[in-house]
Amino acid sequence: MPHPTRTVVLEEIGSTNTEAFERAKAGEPGPLWIMARRQTAGRGRSGRHWASEPGNLYASLLIRLSCAQAVVHQLSLLAGVAAIDAIRKAAAAPVPGLRLKWPNDVLIGEAKCAGILPESLSGGRSGEVIAVIGVGMNLGWHPGDLGRAATHLAAHGVTTPPEAMLELLSAAMAKWLETWACGDGFAHVRAAWLERAGPIGERLSVHVGHERVEGTFLDLDSDGGLIIRDLHGLQRKLIYGDVTLGGAQSAEGA
Repeated sequence: MPHPTRTVVLEEIGSTNTEAFERAKAGEPGPLWIMARRQTAGRGRSGRHWASEPGNLYASLLIRLSCAQAVVHQLSLLAGVAAIDAIRKAAAAPVPGLRLKWPNDVLIGEAKCAGILPESLSGGRSGEVIAVIGVGMNLGWHPGDLGRAATHLAAHGVTTPPEAMLELLSAAMAKWLETWACGDGFAHVRAAWLERAGPIGERLSVHVGHERVEGTFLDLDSDGGLIIRDLHGLQRKLIYGDVTLGGAQSAEGA
């Protein structure tokens, strides 16, 4: 992916992800970043509302890929790695507790400061995938009525305006997309994700459909699935679900 990519900045929009798909359907080739200063219909994982008032980063990357649909889900992990790298670059000093929670929530301690929503659909040409990676990053403030811990980067000494953070994020994303190479280099992404995540043996619970699985974190498999050891001592691989750290409590979303 060429860098720097083109960027469109909009004052207000419903959702940057929705806008990206509309532009793709109208023929936009990408790669293109769409940034909004405010979203009126921002959304997170599982259709949750994402509070999107001015002061934070709301942006989506539109790219067209010639790769198997089966590897596109790996973009979720890749985007989390890139977001951590961008924050590290913006910070004047290491941010204690900065880490990833599977698959791509960015935390400081146990408080969420960024969420990522990757979506995709088949492109118009054979073998083409249109992918949109939405990033919401709390820079200057965070909502206080989420029912779960949240924070923002300025509270931890990272005072970076949205445009500057997007520039850092764009560079990091370009680097990791090149490394990933449509799945051929996912082993490097996986290793980077593990370096930025919590420790082996960390307690967690995963809400999977109507089931909640509790256990301890073991690993990521070679395709990016979460591997845990449940309370019965059995090793389980999960490919989707909402993870809560520390055991059973209200599930956190993206």
